[in-house]
Formats: sequence, structure tokens, C-alpha cells
Amino acid sequence: MIFTDTHTHLYSDAFANDRKETIIRAISNGVTRFFIPAIDSSYTASMYDLETEFPENIFLMTGLHPTDVKPETYRSELTFVEAELARRKFYAVGEIGIDLYWDKSTLEIQQEAFQHQIKLAKKHALPVNIHCRDAFDEVFEVLEKEKAPDLRGIFHCFTGTEEQARQAISYNLKLGIGGVSTFKNGKIDQFLNKISLENIVLETDSPYLAPVPYRGKRNESAYIVNIAEKIAEIYNLPLEEIAQQTTANSKAVFGI
Repeated sequence: MIFTDTHTHLYSDAFANDRKETIIRAISNGVTRFFIPAIDSSYTASMYDLETEFPENIFLMTGLHPTDVKPETYRSELTFVEAELARRKFYAVGEIGIDLYWDKSTLEIQQEAFQHQIKLAKKHALPVNIHCRDAFDEVFEVLEKEKAPDLRGIFHCFTGTEEQARQAISYNLKLGIGGVSTFKNGKIDQFLNKISLENIVLETDSPYLAPVPYRGKRNESAYIVNIAEKIAEIYNLPLEEIAQQTTANSKAVFGI
């Protein structure tokens, strides 16, 4: 079985002591495709190093994370994203979006940066990878402005309601399902089987949000298998079918 982790921060300092071993462990578990979201320009060199070491497994995104949209730096960061998109190949613009959990004061510039990066994704015919925390209404407001046949991507770490899931899907977005689906209070397991499996992709968001039985510990891409097992349980389908369909879904998004 081949699995795809559509969202993993393998360049994180959390993997400083065993990054290569972590990747090899995931590959040995059948997780052979890793899509790497950006945060800001300070991580770019580390992301490129990962790609160089595992060129057949690592697929990079570029973008400015909403929590790094700061008044004094966001314009220069967006200029950097534009320059990188013009310079080399990426597989998505992300992770981008709105986060009101940490700082509500930057909402206006977060919306500006989000919309600008969606336009960049369209310009380069790339999907988007969307971060949304405490900001469904605000994210949907921007998506409503930008909805179009050339808008596609993933609603990363989806933790909303069935209604919000259907709204996200209406913008041609897949739902990124990760460790939260295994939590007792995660709630999405209560309705997910009402959503067609064609709209689901798997992700870890490692090193964050480790699935049960690793909750509270460092997450890693090998644990995609644990998430897939939970999805198989929710949909009452064989694990192999979950692996096959979610990987096919990821290929539909990223084009590879």
C-alpha cells in the first residue's frame, strides 16, 4: 500500500536529531510521498535540503503562513514567495489562510495576504493549501471572492462541521484529515462518512497533532497509517482502499 502525507513539517527542529531516520521509517511503512508546506522564508533553505536528500519523495510548497503575517514583514515575505514561484517548481501555494487563535489584530492583513496568495496560485496554475484556525467565516469570505474553476486545493487540518465541510468542498477543495479524526472529542468522525471519500486526503501536520495512541507526543509521517486505519473504520472500507483513494485524491490536487 502506498500512502501520501499531504502536509508535514519535516524541516521542523522537532526532527533535528533524527530527520533522516524519521523519513526512512515512514517510507518503510508505505508513506512514500511527503508534501511540505512553507511557513516563511527562514525555512526555505531547510526545505530545499530535504528535497535534495529525498528527491523522489519530497514535494515542496511555498507561501506565507498566516501566523507569520506581520505588519513590518509581510509585504517583503510575499515578494519572496512571488520570486520563488517565478524561479522554480512548486506543487502548491501554502500553507496560507487565516488564524485568529493567536492574534486577531492582524485580521485585515491576513486576509490581504491570503487573497494575494490565492491569486498567485491561480497565476501559476497551482493548488492552495489552506490553514484555518478560529476563522471559518473569515476564510470562506475570501474564498467566496476568489471562487473559480481554477481554484483548487486542500483545506488543511479540517476540524469543522458537516456544513463547513460541504462549503469547503464547494470551492473545489479536498479536506485534509489528520490526527484529530482519532480524538474522542474530535467530532468529525461523527459525520465524515457522509462525505464522499473522493473529497478526502490524509495528512499528519507533523510534528503536531499526533493521532491516538501517540496523542501528546511528537507526530511523524509514519503515523499516516494510524489515521488511515481510523478513516477505514469510519467509512467501513478496507485499509487498502483508503490508501489507494486518498493517494489518488492527492494526485488530483497536486498533479503528481
